[in-house]
Amino acid sequence: MVEKDYKLYGTKILNLKTQEIGLLICLWENKYADKKVDFATCVDKTGKRYNIELDYIRGFEDDFEK
Repeated sequence: MVEKDYKLYGTKILNLKTQEIGLLICLWENKYADKKVDFATCVDKTGKRYNIELDYIRGFEDDFEK
């Protein structure tokens, strides 16, 4: 069973593949035959849920909220 980490739930992220803003739901580790890859489950602005490698997202902060 995959253990999921919800500590960063609701964090705004930038998807570096699509350049779209989304929200992080959870982090988890995908175990392949020869290595382990960190993944995140996120939701985009339309509410669609997707999984993406952690290397392809970064935290995002709105300058307008300050």
